Amino acid sequence: MYVRGVGPRVAELLAAKGIQTAEDLLYHLPFRYEDRQNPRSLDELKPGETASVIAEVRGAALLRTRRMPLFEITVGQGRLALKCIWFNATYLNGKFHAGQTVALYGKVEPSRSSSNLKMIQPQFELLPDASDDAETRLLEVGRITPVYESLGGSRLASRWQRKVIFHLLEGMRGAAPECLPREMLSRLELPGREQALREAHFPPEGTPLVHLQSAATPAHRRLIFEELFFLELGLELKRRKMRRRVGIAFATSDKVREAIREVLPFHPTAAQKRALAEIVSDMRQPHPMRRLLQGDVGSGKTIVALQAMIVAMENGYQTALMAPTEILATQHFLAARKLLERSSRKPRIALLTGSLDDDRKRRARGQINRGEAQLVIGTHALIEEKVEFDRLGLVVVDEQHRFGVLQRFKLMKKPNQPEPDVLVMTATPIPRTLALSLYGDLDVSILDELPPGRTPIVTRRVADERAGEVWDFVRREVAKKRQAYIVYPVIEGSKEDQPELDFSRDDPESGIEKPSQPSKRRGSRGKTAELFPGSAQEASPGAKSGLKSATEMYEKLSAGPLAGLRVALLHGRLDADEKEIAMRRFQRGEIDVLVATTVIEVGVDVPNATVMVIEHAERFGLAQLHQLRGRVGRGAARSYCILVTGERVTPQGEERLNAMVRTQDGFELAELDLAQRGPGEFFGTRQAGLPDFRVANLVRDRQLLELAKVEAERFANANGTGAGNGREGTDAERARVWARLKEAWQRRYGLVEAG
Repeated sequence: MYVRGVGPRVAELLAAKGIQTAEDLLYHLPFRYEDRQNPRSLDELKPGETASVIAEVRGAALLRTRRMPLFEITVGQGRLALKCIWFNATYLNGKFHAGQTVALYGKVEPSRSSSNLKMIQPQFELLPDASDDAETRLLEVGRITPVYESLGGSRLASRWQRKVIFHLLEGMRGAAPECLPREMLSRLELPGREQALREAHFPPEGTPLVHLQSAATPAHRRLIFEELFFLELGLELKRRKMRRRVGIAFATSDKVREAIREVLPFHPTAAQKRALAEIVSDMRQPHPMRRLLQGDVGSGKTIVALQAMIVAMENGYQTALMAPTEILATQHFLAARKLLERSSRKPRIALLTGSLDDDRKRRARGQINRGEAQLVIGTHALIEEKVEFDRLGLVVVDEQHRFGVLQRFKLMKKPNQPEPDVLVMTATPIPRTLALSLYGDLDVSILDELPPGRTPIVTRRVADERAGEVWDFVRREVAKKRQAYIVYPVIEGSKEDQPELDFSRDDPESGIEKPSQPSKRRGSRGKTAELFPGSAQEASPGAKSGLKSATEMYEKLSAGPLAGLRVALLHGRLDADEKEIAMRRFQRGEIDVLVATTVIEVGVDVPNATVMVIEHAERFGLAQLHQLRGRVGRGAARSYCILVTGERVTPQGEERLNAMVRTQDGFELAELDLAQRGPGEFFGTRQAGLPDFRVANLVRDRQLLELAKVEAERFANANGTGAGNGREGTDAERARVWARLKEAWQRRYGLVEAG
């Protein structure tokens, strides 16, 4: 449809932001609101609060300082004044003139130079004056005003969006199609679609500002529920379609149970028994299993998966285990070979990774194709077109978040094959909100219990200035015939072009969040002193050179504090053979200390390793810190995780580090990580396959997501393909729901064809 104010050039700019239709623009909601009916007066402001202010510009100046240019304006109301300062803002020079009226939004801080207050880096908008048209004044003053994220510089800023969206809503008054049944809306006490869109953009007078800012108005709740409902309805249909497909009904006879008992290295935990029972119950069904097995670090997921693979192999089928890295694939291969040596049947195991030479690849592919390899372990190489299984029955995908959602389907779609069962494993505890959306098409089994013999890991944080004590502690552990990891966030030099680097979103250097004052060195005595008695004052090698790298510190530690120990280096830029050699030597105890990047986050299982030192710990996300900590504590000896921090730690960094010291509960840490970084960055990089929500927020809207799941299941049950009493809505309403679902999933999510 034609939208006033949107020509070809503007449409091109909007498309670059993912806005291609009038509907997309309507669902681009304000990110905050300003109360311009009753703005705060300057005499009401208090330091520390965030406030909206409307005042007159009294003066403006660009100030040059040694460090950077500062732009400053003074605004006033009567005799009262407020200073506003922007850093490196030469672009603002000439924008403000005395007499203009400006709306400001920011944190109020005390001013050192006077009794007045100030705002640093406030958001601002110049308000219309007598020369502006009545419509502009109507939309921007004397009301609760929506503020939008810019869609393309100043040209498509809030003022432009307000006008265009206002005209769009006026033009469709009474004509916006409803996409949810009236009966559902009435039962859930939600407004209609058009009313919700209108009130979300231009709230009626008297709407509580706190409800607007937290997206808790009826209008917001309606739009959020709508988006989550169609997501959950699509996932519900995927589950039902899968149950209609022809799979493999595996038998679980006494012979199968005996084969499982032969390879078990220890008595399984109650959680492992429960998870295996759920998996095997699915495998008995005549439709394909789609199940997520999630558990904390060291909870024993691999042994559960191996038992499921034995069920498939005892039924005469091949199994495949796909890992994200060659190190992890090799680890699984060695572990499976060791365990299956106990089996009287001695199944044949094949390893297929990208780095194998051509002859070994051809040989492995031939064994797979002829059915000679019953258990196949590999990386992405397993989903190449040249790889064809003879009789694939079960696929296990490890650390699924490293692949992306769609890749896990490639293994299922081999030509002329029945659909295999699929078990997805992850050691990253996934909050329920993410599990309901990202893995919503999978049933879930959770391992929430550690196997016997696993001792809790002692976790402490230490300031960088006390690193000498850390190295002394490492030496003492090595003297006890133990081993240690030392992890750095970068491989060498610059942090550019280093895919392993996973800075958290509040990196002090990123400009996203202003850093706090230097850490007060918590624990420099007290609890930390338990690990590091004495008063070693040796400075950390490279402490003054900024961000430390693995290669630099490997050289400095080998020649300095750890001289005489057997120290090795492992990072992602080494070729596969070098990585494997380093890993094998460390596993055999030929290396005392492994200096590494996060390449060791998964896949290296060394029970004798008792120390994990993480330098620049404030730079890592919680999920990654927890994964790294899980590399130790795998044997009977007491293990330690030491978080070494730099000088600057942001408030969010403090929260992460304190949480690591406080708890080892991966699910608790995952919830905090999700709240801090948001779903899009939960796994350290943008999650492939995560729906790109327009109005919903998985952290904020957990209750609505739960409600949407219940309502989607109810609607699918009442309005399925069978004859039905109890259907919800008229035929026309149901048809609109299905049409909306198909459009949403095909155009926006691109995951499946729904309906």
